[in-house]
Order: sequence, then structure tokens, then C-alpha cells
Amino acid sequence: MGHGHQGHDHGISREESKKGLTTALIITFCIMILEFIGGLITNSLALLSDAGHMLSDSSSLVLSLVAFWFAAKPPSPNKTYGFYRFEILAAFFNGITLFLMAGWIVYEAYERIVEPPTVSSEAMILIAGIGLIANLLSAYFLMQHGNVEGNVNVKSAYLHVIGDALGSFGAIIAGILIMIFDWYVADPIISVVVALLILKSAWDVLKTSIHILMEGTPITIDQKEVRKTLLSIEGIEDIHDLHIWTITSGLDSLTCHVLIDDNQTDQDILQQVIDLIRDKYEIVHTTVQIEKRDLQHKVLKI
Repeated sequence: MGHGHQGHDHGISREESKKGLTTALIITFCIMILEFIGGLITNSLALLSDAGHMLSDSSSLVLSLVAFWFAAKPPSPNKTYGFYRFEILAAFFNGITLFLMAGWIVYEAYERIVEPPTVSSEAMILIAGIGLIANLLSAYFLMQHGNVEGNVNVKSAYLHVIGDALGSFGAIIAGILIMIFDWYVADPIISVVVALLILKSAWDVLKTSIHILMEGTPITIDQKEVRKTLLSIEGIEDIHDLHIWTITSGLDSLTCHVLIDDNQTDQDILQQVIDLIRDKYEIVHTTVQIEKRDLQHKVLKI
């Protein structure tokens, strides 16, 4: 039986990702206060909804940072994989909060569409403009210092920040329409459009995190192709009980049983399997059981 025990990080360390998240948190929290006060002063739902979204984002960024702290804890006898999965739970929770926030925005927008209130457009545009610049800065720091593509936890935080930027941009558009045409209904309508964009991001995060929590095969890997590739190794007669799953972003794992020809050398085949899985699929956390015909093994349920 063979093992490998490392992960890949797409070139960006967890410490770098933590720096990016911390910077984004500081910026987001400050702008959240500004937009909340500005929303109350200008009576703008677009600003208040964006401030509410930023509150959700601040919580999600804190949760993402806590997840990194948990993930750094070493494995224990009753947590043999360590606490890496906390990152995925954080991403799942962030996705849920995005859904709830979008629902609140739509609910508030409905009441304002029926009876649009007066909104102070000039102040609304100014505050939203500051918010947009701050959100783009947060997104920049996460892109530069965070593993946005390779870590679902960081990606969920990044999507929160992008949702904030969309909210600020929407508030600017609504403010311009109100200032030029006195079209006060633009405020809640723009809010609904932003909410729908937030929902799309939320669905992507939820779908990915649920797939990982359900021990799904990594989306970049075809299990049938892995089986076919392993069977191409000379001396291997069958592959069974092949399982591939993600422990956390950037750390995939594989286990399988390999039936080899009785005349083959176990260690030679094992080394070929480990090398092939590492080189072609970037999976180094592997457990491979080598079997020959005389081994009696019960058929497993999964």
C-alpha cells in the first residue's frame, strides 16, 4: 500500500491569502459604515442594500480568516484530516448569506417600486462612487494576494466583494437616472438587478462547496479517464474501488485497489501508479492497495 502526503496551492500561499482577506476586510468594513450612514441620510435603498451586503461581506471575510486559522491547526486523533474542511463550510455559509441578502433586497425593492420615496441623488452618487473605488481596491488585493481561482473559501469572499462593487455601481447609475429624470423608481429597480447578480454568484459558491462536502470528484478530473489511464500501465489487470475527492481547495485525495498480474512486482507497479497520478492529475495524497488473484477481499458497498 502506498501513500503521498502533499497538496498544491496554485502558486499562492495561505499566508498571502490571509493578507489579502485582511486588507479587504478593513476596506469593506469602513465603506459599510459610510454607505449605511449615507443610505439613511439620502433615503436610498441602493445604498442601504449595498451597506447590508457589505455587512454580510465583513462577516464572510471574518469567517474566511477564521477558516484559514482552523485549517492551519494540525490533525488530531479524532480529526485525522485536520480542519481543512472548515474552509469549505465557511464558503457554504457565505453562499447562504448571499442568498439571504439578495432576498432582503428584493423584498425591500418591491415596497419601494409600489411607492418610490424621494432620494437625494447627488449625495447618493458621491457615496456610491467612494464605495465602488474601495470595493475595486478590495477585489484587487484579493486577486493579487489571494488564491481566488484555486481556493473556494477565498473565491466566496472575492465574490462577496465583487457583489459589493456591483451594488455601488448600481447605486451610481440609479443616482444619475434620478438626478436627470427624477425617476425615483430607478433606485429599487437597480437594487433588484444587483440582487439577481448576487444570486448567480451565490449559486456558484453553493454548488461548488456542496459538491466538495458530498465528496464529489474534483470538477477538473474525469474519474473514468483516471481509471483508463491507470489500466494503461503494463501489468495492471483491473482497477476497482476508485475514489477521488477534495479535502479542501488545492488538496485532492485518491484511493484505489489495483489488481496486478501475479508475475509482476508489487513495488514497481505501485511506484508507477503514484508517479502517474502525481504527474498527470497533480494528486499526491494517494492511497493505493496492490492486489493479486489469491487475495480474498469482500466487495465493498461503495
